[in-house]
Amino acid sequence: MDHGFGSELPRKHSSTPHRPPARYVVLIDSGGSTVVRLFLENRTVAAEFDAGAEEASRLTQGLVPIRGATAPEWDHALEGHSAEERAAAEVYTLPI
Repeated sequence: MDHGFGSELPRKHSSTPHRPPARYVVLIDSGGSTVVRLFLENRTVAAEFDAGAEEASRLTQGLVPIRGATAPEWDHALEGHSAEERAAAEVYTLPI
């Protein structure tokens, strides 16, 4: 008889593989505000958030950016951004 008292048993651990880690951090202007976009090794978007967030400075701390994301490998990943936005973007490569 369960009346909702006591603690729940923890769920069984899932043995599914973890998501791959983010490899690139791109700071790019998007319609007048700067956003941070995280990309996997294959340049698939992993996350996006406002560049004013505290996490943005923590992610890039101690890393040197490459100016511009105009190389062909960024064409599909950043197709929604203008050429000017891509040229001004800062691309950080995260150590794995």
